[in-house]
Amino acid sequence: MNADFLRAIIQLLRPKQWVKNAFVLAPFLFVGDFAHIDVFFNAILACGLFCLASSMVYVLNDWHDIERDKLHPKKSKTRPLASGALNKKHALFVLCVLSVLLAWGYVFLPQMFVAVGLYLALNGAYSLYLKHQPVWDIFTVALGFVLRVWAGALALNVVLSDWMFITTLCLALFLVSVKRRQELKEQGSQSRAILEKYSLPLIDRYAEMSATGALLFYSLFVLSQKPNLALSIPLVLFGLFRYWYVMEIKNLGESPTDALFSDWQLPFVVLLWVIFCAFQLLGN
Repeated sequence: MNADFLRAIIQLLRPKQWVKNAFVLAPFLFVGDFAHIDVFFNAILACGLFCLASSMVYVLNDWHDIERDKLHPKKSKTRPLASGALNKKHALFVLCVLSVLLAWGYVFLPQMFVAVGLYLALNGAYSLYLKHQPVWDIFTVALGFVLRVWAGALALNVVLSDWMFITTLCLALFLVSVKRRQELKEQGSQSRAILEKYSLPLIDRYAEMSATGALLFYSLFVLSQKPNLALSIPLVLFGLFRYWYVMEIKNLGESPTDALFSDWQLPFVVLLWVIFCAFQLLGN
């Protein structure tokens, strides 16, 4: 196995995108039970298993879109199947390995696999149909983030609160809307056929509405349920402002992952928010 082949396998799994699976850890942060090693282990394992599930989705998407990706100026070079670095037999082998590892995880956390199963089914429907339907495509991707948070709650045997559900949904809708906006602005409908059915002003309104909802519901949750986290609200507000600035003005990428790895202030404010919340919730 040479270095180029190994690099192509890693590229197929898209480990850079695993940062999205940090949403699985949100319930662990707000439960505040940091002293019990089994709770910590379950949270980390749940996050790892979702990394496996999301990689399965990426492999299947690349397989399904291989012909379209070959015509794309960027994806034809960066996607291993479209570029010819790997073939379908390699992708099938990777899928089998991921499936075995995911099945092994079921032994330890069977309760979270309702969310994992729904995530895989939702993404299957997205690849085959929903990504061609306006509005549905945005909500489908956003629901993937909600399922991550729900999986984290199931792994810890806690109930996903209504506050966390609606805040996560609004935040995810904001992230997806801004991503679609940047794709439409930079490449038009060349990157996604569905973008022909959107306009920049429309997606701007989607992003503004969802960002406002995320901030509003998070603030209401904090002020009514966790008043000791009130000082975290300005951090969330700064994060939203900075993310939009990075995407639109600095133009450092088309996705939350690109933005996070391209601008040091974004991961810094996220880390600061996590540390502040953990310190305030410790022992509560």
